[in-house]
Amino acid sequence: MTNKNQNNISSNDEMKGIPFLGRRTVVYMILFSVAIRILIEAYRIRLIAIRDFGLVIHEFDPYFNLRATEYLYEHGAKKFFQWFDYMVWYPLGRPVGTTIYPGMQFTAVWIKRYITGDRMSLNDVCCYIPAWFGVLATFLTGLIAYECTLPCNCSNSIFWSLWNALFNTRERDEVTNLKKTCSHTFAPLLSFVCAMAAMSVIPAHLMRSVGGGFDNESVAMTAMILTFYLWIRSLRSGEDKSYLWGIATGFAYFYMVATWGGYVFVLNMIGLHAALLVLLGRFSTKVYLAYSIFYVIGTSLAIQIPVVGWSPLKSLEQLGAFAIFFGYQILQYCEITIRKREMAKKDAWKFRMKVIMIASAIGLVAIVLFTPTGYFGPISSRVRGLFVKHTKTGNPLVDSVAEHQPARANSYFQYLHHFCTIAPIGFIMTLIWFGDGPSFVAAYGVTAYFFSHKMVRLILLMAPVTSILGGIALGRLGSWCLHQFYAVEGPSQESTVTETKTTKKKRGGKGKSVTSGIDRVATEESTKLKWPKRVISIGIAIMSLLVWNSFHSYCWKIGKHLSNPSIIQVGQTRDGKVVYVDDYREAYNWIRENTPEDSRIMAWWDYGYQITSIANRTTIADGNTWNHEHIALLARIFTGPVEEGYKIARHLADYILVWAGGGGDDLAKSPHLARIANSVFRNMCSDPVCSKFTFIQNRRGERKPSPQMMKSLVNHLVSYQFMQDIKVDPSMFQEVFRSRYGKVRVYKITYIDEHSKKWAADPKNRKCDVEGGWFCRGQYPPALDQFLKEGKDFAQLEDFNKKGYDEDYVRQYFDGIKQKEERNTKKASVKNAPGREL
Repeated sequence: MTNKNQNNISSNDEMKGIPFLGRRTVVYMILFSVAIRILIEAYRIRLIAIRDFGLVIHEFDPYFNLRATEYLYEHGAKKFFQWFDYMVWYPLGRPVGTTIYPGMQFTAVWIKRYITGDRMSLNDVCCYIPAWFGVLATFLTGLIAYECTLPCNCSNSIFWSLWNALFNTRERDEVTNLKKTCSHTFAPLLSFVCAMAAMSVIPAHLMRSVGGGFDNESVAMTAMILTFYLWIRSLRSGEDKSYLWGIATGFAYFYMVATWGGYVFVLNMIGLHAALLVLLGRFSTKVYLAYSIFYVIGTSLAIQIPVVGWSPLKSLEQLGAFAIFFGYQILQYCEITIRKREMAKKDAWKFRMKVIMIASAIGLVAIVLFTPTGYFGPISSRVRGLFVKHTKTGNPLVDSVAEHQPARANSYFQYLHHFCTIAPIGFIMTLIWFGDGPSFVAAYGVTAYFFSHKMVRLILLMAPVTSILGGIALGRLGSWCLHQFYAVEGPSQESTVTETKTTKKKRGGKGKSVTSGIDRVATEESTKLKWPKRVISIGIAIMSLLVWNSFHSYCWKIGKHLSNPSIIQVGQTRDGKVVYVDDYREAYNWIRENTPEDSRIMAWWDYGYQITSIANRTTIADGNTWNHEHIALLARIFTGPVEEGYKIARHLADYILVWAGGGGDDLAKSPHLARIANSVFRNMCSDPVCSKFTFIQNRRGERKPSPQMMKSLVNHLVSYQFMQDIKVDPSMFQEVFRSRYGKVRVYKITYIDEHSKKWAADPKNRKCDVEGGWFCRGQYPPALDQFLKEGKDFAQLEDFNKKGYDEDYVRQYFDGIKQKEERNTKKASVKNAPGREL
């Protein structure tokens, strides 16, 4: 090539460089504007509840969180952690400070003191926190998608990684001896924007991040995504300071632990990925430092939280991550020794196997020694329920919660919509463009789907990974489509390497490139395919816009539905007038204003948090559900005969509150109550599933209480004056309040036992862990001993360290549940059979 031609080419490159930089700048500015608009959209959709209903706390658990936050704000951290609350779980009480994940409360108090000040009340801060953290979660989700599409993080396919793991070959980076640098290419940026767009409105995340939903998950999801991002960032290819990102991951994990019990999923997810990297042959000093530092810092900080304690080193749910940490130390020792001794490949494998066998033997001996001592903590019934073949856990209390039921197929479309289809495309792309970061997202997707299928509540975990995978799919497709019209990206690393290799081959007399002929043929083929590719890209763009428009409209519609607080319901009269049913707050306010301050309110545990927070009265049980036997006693009162229920209730409460009015009222819940009562008081029902305590459907399709349910106290209190032959003896119970729409009824218990009330209130009758200490649990009044002796402590399936596990009872429970599900399935199939309508 002559000097003249070289000058012309150089001149053309300079002329092309100006418009290229201009196009790239314009595209980046557009993406930046879109990203800002997405964050605003994420905030707006989460404020629907506040715009429609005002600054109102939603649901049940958030009211406890609000009350705990107010206590922390007024009394400080020291008293908070030594707070024994005698207004709950009467007469036992609850040590709140040592049984709560306090991260959200400390976050709210910090925001109130150092950011909002007097401009916002603490209640208002708590109402806005879900929306604020929802926006932050949206941004962090986009960062993960960005990290997993950077060229330096996904240059290999999963097939190359598996080949490397099986045959111990070197990675491509080592073959070319290049240190990769991560440049800001268009595909990662577009994936970042698309993932943010999905996360901003996806219903699976909205259900825990709408304004007023001051629940642990509203903050914990953001903490989880932050932990995952920092972990992925620590594994970036070419990163020579992974230990710094490992430190950041450990601190983010600590915040996650402080906010939600779901931290166990985060710990095991990172541990699982660390093990997966070893199996894929991607173990390195970088990975070793990132995981080891994360685990040491995260665990050291986690055990400082009272509710967690030493469980990371004792609980079977968390020991897997510890085992991986231990294994990493062994692997790193082996690699250092092999390099130091310069062992051959065969000798290196023999050395590794020898060390691993010795370490395994030591671990096995430790397990054998510690297991009989009861050192290892049991797996909780909720976690166990995710792995057993049954759809139930064996604990009727846990099984009674709707959120713990298995997810149906349509639940995924309801909460993920079109991204149920788009996310699998992104999953395939992560396997094609594989690396440390994409492998984590792939593992996260599979794991989250497995758990969400077992428990519908955990569809929440699908929100981030579905948005990430969907963002990756749309980002890569969008980048390809735009590339058919404009070259918005500079020369890639691969093209740079190719040019370097080509230049090396241009040695010789005439200086001709050996690749010139190939380049010319490739250019001709590219020209022929240009217009078909453009047509395809236009079709993909149009289809994507249509799908997004449908998804966006659906999310706003479902978002409005998710923004309705359960404590306020929206109804419609026969003439079409929209009304707000505020019966529950009306009842709680009446209790606060019309009952003595020392009144004890008996209600099912669902409403305990709201009664204590709004009515400011003592309750018998609430959503903490820490004492199965106590809740069983409460269930016995409601589901037993009226006279027996009265004899127990008069020693524990002054008033009884019931939800009525149909729908999910207390009568509809009562079959669950009966099973819970029978799990401790075995004479309540004839079988573990209380099959005779149910509703019976007559020929007209009406559901009526069975004879046993008809005799129960809950049926009398709910159905009084609504069903014939249902009377309430005024010498035992007197109705003192009925809400406007009949949703709540309050009865006064006549002739309460004043001696039992005074006995329970006397501090001398409380048991303290140490003399003069703050941890002093209350006791039942002696008058209840005759009823308590009839009970049998409920030994759960996971309590292998305890004696007296009732295997026969649990087996009968499972068999009964299975038979009940089979009957329901058979009825549904008959009802939906073809020709049934004839």
